[in-house]
Amino acid sequence: MQFRPCIDLHQGKVKQIVGGTLSDVDAGALRTNFEASRPAQWYAALYRRDGLAGGHVIQLGPGNRAAAEAALDAWPGGLQIGGGISIDNAEAWIDRGAAAVIVTSWIFQDGMVHEDRLKRLARRIGPRRLVLDLSCRRRGEDYFIVTDRWQAFTHERVTSRLLDRLSVYCREYLVHGVDVEGQCRGIETPLVRLLGDWAKLPITYAGGISSLDDIQAVERMGGGRVDFTVGSALDLFGGRGLSYEELVKGYGARR
Repeated sequence: MQFRPCIDLHQGKVKQIVGGTLSDVDAGALRTNFEASRPAQWYAALYRRDGLAGGHVIQLGPGNRAAAEAALDAWPGGLQIGGGISIDNAEAWIDRGAAAVIVTSWIFQDGMVHEDRLKRLARRIGPRRLVLDLSCRRRGEDYFIVTDRWQAFTHERVTSRLLDRLSVYCREYLVHGVDVEGQCRGIETPLVRLLGDWAKLPITYAGGISSLDDIQAVERMGGGRVDFTVGSALDLFGGRGLSYEELVKGYGARR
């Protein structure tokens, strides 16, 4: 298990936003935990210094291209890029220096997986350059993939069968527990356990991590096979629960 860093971009700034509050129709709903005074490339250079390969740069809406490009320039080949990725721009982002592209909404449309799109994209750039974002929200006992700024539920449940089905097209999965994202109130335990029980590809879990106890829970329930990222609780982003330097020391890149 290793620590995967993040650079979340909103309106060109590095921010930490409470999951599910980003909306195209209600700007007043947005809740921001942190806005950085440093640019995206500062964080990318820090991650490069510490060898934290496989982190993700996520563009939350428009107005983030310049910041995303600056981050990739600071560490060519070291970061993945997500947010608005489709077959029309995936190759360009890889040529720009992204290690891989992270895709959700372009593939999960009309409430379902468009497997023909997924196949076309995997053929175009190769599975080793493709990360699938299976970020999800809970309904009853199940977790359903959500798209469009995490506002739109699909009919696709996160299950071992789905993970098996999609695994031939990608190198790894990124999974946000959206209901707890940015709230620093603990992880989605059943979700982490499900991911750990499968774990046939690398998986990064995000959502609710607020302390070392939460990280140890991810390690235990995920059988050491699920990587993690930390946002609002990290001192790097104004949090008080976790030290960036301690995470680098204890969970730096090992793969």
